[in-house]
Amino acid sequence: MIPRVRVHDCELYYIPVLMSPPLKFGRATVHGLDCLRVRLTAETKDGRLFHGWGETPLNIGWAWPEGCGTENASEVIRSFCSEVASAWRRVDEWGHALELGYGFLNAELPRLRAAFRRAPGGAELPRRATFLCAAPFDIALHDAYGHATDLPIYGAYSAHMSTHDLSWYFGSADSRFKDKYPGDYVSHPVPDRLPVWHLVGCGDTVTETTAQSSEVVGARPRSLRGWVEQDGLTRFKIKMCGSSLDWDYRRVLEVGTVAEDTPSSLLSLDFNGTAPDASYVTSILSKLSRDAPSTYDRISYVEQPFSPEQPLPPSALTEVSALKPVFVDEGATGWEETREAYAAGYAGVALKTCKTQTAAILSACWARENGMQVSVQDLTNPMLAQIPHVLLAAHFSPELGVESNSMQFCPEASRAEARVHPYLYDRRDGMLCLSTIGGPGFGYRIEEIRRELPECVA
Repeated sequence: MIPRVRVHDCELYYIPVLMSPPLKFGRATVHGLDCLRVRLTAETKDGRLFHGWGETPLNIGWAWPEGCGTENASEVIRSFCSEVASAWRRVDEWGHALELGYGFLNAELPRLRAAFRRAPGGAELPRRATFLCAAPFDIALHDAYGHATDLPIYGAYSAHMSTHDLSWYFGSADSRFKDKYPGDYVSHPVPDRLPVWHLVGCGDTVTETTAQSSEVVGARPRSLRGWVEQDGLTRFKIKMCGSSLDWDYRRVLEVGTVAEDTPSSLLSLDFNGTAPDASYVTSILSKLSRDAPSTYDRISYVEQPFSPEQPLPPSALTEVSALKPVFVDEGATGWEETREAYAAGYAGVALKTCKTQTAAILSACWARENGMQVSVQDLTNPMLAQIPHVLLAAHFSPELGVESNSMQFCPEASRAEARVHPYLYDRRDGMLCLSTIGGPGFGYRIEEIRRELPECVA
């Protein structure tokens, strides 16, 4: 008999994390943030209780589009997270974690968002901010379901564990998903080592003198070249500022110089929606193609060049896509937006567990069926948040690898978790090692981590 669960209760813990150095991307600078850790209790029909854990960094700079206003965003986020917790406690439905998560995201979360806006003193939350708030609950639900089935969570996405095939989620009119399940789209074999992408933030030092480049601050290098020497990096995600074409071009050249000293290195350019128009992006790419062809050839893709809140003519995406594949990130929270991005001409989708595990799984399946490339992008995931993040990449994007930058900006935050999973928080030979993950759910081995949590707030 396939186990079915419902949510019994949930507890919230806010863990403050300091960014040192600050993370600069697009037009945002993150000095610190809260990670929301959720312990969700699920019950089975025979009365057994199982605990699941989920965690997400509440990165306001990423969740709030420019111009939406973030003056009281931290308070707004916490308030909405409490609403999400209350809503889950009221859900009186049984099911698989994917089914329950899908129902909550498609019915309950929009209702909560609308009610939050109408309430006295209420605020308008961007759609991706609501998913950010929902993510730790959703991740914890999947973890709890893994414990209820006594399976690693990706083993619970198979046909024999599911009531519904993917056509139930995507619509019966699309016959390609009939008798297909998430497990059918998982890469095989699933590796226990992943190539890791290093984030080059807008405020990061790239090149220095030879003597300076090998210096470290504490245990961390002070330049990109130092990171390469220490961690054996081969993949570099370059944050673009989107407001100075000359600065962005020179930035790619600087990183390209480091990459050219590294065999088989890859680059990606991430605008976070800041490029004003197509010519801004194509000018950079065309000039690189002409004047720095080795660097140009290393560019694997361009990520979210244009703001989804300020759509440009379809020709804008076509112009950029003619030079390099373009991936959607902020413009695709759920699988429906992944479908819309595909129709618009995007070649790939950037998955994030901060968009919820449910949305990530469904988006990955839809993208793979339709020939889209899949990448797994970081939100500076420390502590527990790192584990579902890397598992998503191992199962859906092992060749491309995974972005992981918490060791750059907040390594001290993950000390407790790193004692159990040392090579998830320490990059070696350009790789992360997942071999210490084990057991049901996400395989956190939570009892061994023994992190001292702050006071429960809900």
